[in-house]
Amino acid sequence: MPEDLNLSNLKPAEPRRSRKRVGRGLGSGKGRYSGRGIKGQKSRSGSHKMRAGFEGGQMPVYMRLGKQRGPYSKDAMPMGPHRTHTLAVNVRDLDRFDDGSDVTVELLAERGLIKNTRTDVKILGAGDLTKKLTVTAHRFSATAREKIEAAGGTVVALREDDRKAKKRRAPNPAQAEAPSAPESNEEEEAAKEASEAEASE
Repeated sequence: MPEDLNLSNLKPAEPRRSRKRVGRGLGSGKGRYSGRGIKGQKSRSGSHKMRAGFEGGQMPVYMRLGKQRGPYSKDAMPMGPHRTHTLAVNVRDLDRFDDGSDVTVELLAERGLIKNTRTDVKILGAGDLTKKLTVTAHRFSATAREKIEAAGGTVVALREDDRKAKKRRAPNPAQAEAPSAPESNEEEEAAKEASEAEASE
């Protein structure tokens, strides 16, 4: 930059980008159709305001594939934007902490095991753990809980398992009384045989 700054040597801090000027004749390189081609939906004004996933009116791919099989219950692991999401950390990753330390979600983020603390963390049981730790997380798998407690550590779950247990239907009263019918039939047959024996005598 010159020492004596005046209007004659004044320049922008960054070089100016030339604007693409369309429809200014064939010699400009962007004349006639202005780079949009001939006719069609994308040559019209407002054609680039279509929502994501729009395929011109035909059945879009996310609706064509929406009826396939897969783990789509709410309790399953994430399969799309309608899933609840958890970050998985295995017990083998916890072996890097010092023996007797208190492992929290914030400490996991500080060590780089998770990206942030906005998403729930679930401790999984892959690998081995040889140190006594106090692990605090949102959820724990059964294997991870066993391995942490087997190493002498403790588990602190921030969220209880809120998945509702399936309710068993109560037996129908009519079906509950049904087994007693054969007994009554046997009694009737026994009484009938006794009466026939008395009549024959």
